[in-house]
Amino acid sequence: MLVLSRRAGESVVLGEDITITILEVRGDVVRVGIDAPRSLKVHRAELLAQLEESNRQSASPSEDVVASLTRALHHD
Repeated sequence: MLVLSRRAGESVVLGEDITITILEVRGDVVRVGIDAPRSLKVHRAELLAQLEESNRQSASPSEDVVASLTRALHHD
């Protein structure tokens, strides 16, 4: 991992078409601007983690759901 120190108004350039600019530093909060092609997906890591967990839970039904579906299938 590359670690850099930047001040408000300073930027980092990735490749030829991505620029990350520090917009503001206020206490422990940093506002970051990202200039990138629209075709590039940019996501916050914590939202991706939440989505991954939600998908995992949806794909793995609880034992209650499995039991109720089993009863429904075997209902005469």
